[in-house]
Amino acid sequence: MSFDRHLAEIAREFPDWTIWRSDAGRWWATRHHPLTSAQRDLGCAMTIDADDSEGLREQLLEQRERSGGTEPGTNA
Repeated sequence: MSFDRHLAEIAREFPDWTIWRSDAGRWWATRHHPLTSAQRDLGCAMTIDADDSEGLREQLLEQRERSGGTEPGTNA
């Protein structure tokens, strides 16, 4: 699967995050909205990064779990 396709799929799955790949090849995501104090207390991060698209997706799923699905746009 191409880089662009990976990027588009992750962006669709996590619409509350901006997803990109750096010139160095690292995958990044940052939230569109500031964290609440409760999310910070749960260990949520504003920005995350990974070596590849699958690693980033795993971290995004973990962030969703940590926040209890309370992110805007989630159906939990």
